[in-house]
Amino acid sequence: MADDREVRQVRAIFISDVHLGMKPIRVGQLIEFLRAHDAETIYLVGDIVDGWRLANSWHWPAEYNVLIELLLDKANAGTRVVYLPGNHDEFLREYLGTYFGEVEFVDRTVHTTAQGKTYLVIHGDQFDVVVMNAKWLAHVGDWAYNAALRVNIAINWVRRRLGLQYWSLSAWAKQKVKNAVSVIGRFEEALVHEAKESGVDGVICGHIHFADMHDRLGIHYINTGDWVESCTAIVETPEGEFELVKWTEMAAGEPRKFRLRKAAS
Repeated sequence: MADDREVRQVRAIFISDVHLGMKPIRVGQLIEFLRAHDAETIYLVGDIVDGWRLANSWHWPAEYNVLIELLLDKANAGTRVVYLPGNHDEFLREYLGTYFGEVEFVDRTVHTTAQGKTYLVIHGDQFDVVVMNAKWLAHVGDWAYNAALRVNIAINWVRRRLGLQYWSLSAWAKQKVKNAVSVIGRFEEALVHEAKESGVDGVICGHIHFADMHDRLGIHYINTGDWVESCTAIVETPEGEFELVKWTEMAAGEPRKFRLRKAAS
């Protein structure tokens, strides 16, 4: 991607599930995305650091420091940076209500758009029955997810040599396996219910690595996706509209054209 890319100005950026410490992640693409966007507020919606992985095997390449420095530079330049810890970086919940430099740590917050609409912002693991009541099973699921990623490396090695685009085994399973679809549905229902109870117009979350935006449950549900495979983020435009950014698709096209999917009105 060209270094002279025009920087896009937006009101807010929402990213989650970067999982620093997990080896197969897309940190380089996230750095490109952040360099191509400036925002008044950046929300880091949990699981930015993978404490589970780092506790088992320390993995912290220099590229991670570039990302951290980029975020801190934006914060020092006036961008409000809000960190909402998730289950993989739950150790940071000890610092809720405090600041690290210019970065604010909170469990949840409410974002108000340029149109005056309010959105609950939260990682979402608080409403995951497995995480809350059977943490050992969550770790088993984490192991299975990482196993799928390793298999995916081999699959996509072959696909690259055939001239094919990246394909996600885990994303395919989430869409096709009945139980996975059911779990996603229950997660969305729980977050929408919490948003309704909070008296807001919508909810923005992460956690399940499945980017989406819809109003099917009577309130605007937005999930940021992840930077392990899908490289997705949510931005709020200066006009107050939400857009789901699929960065790998944008980066593969003309570097100055931003192709975004708008939220349903």
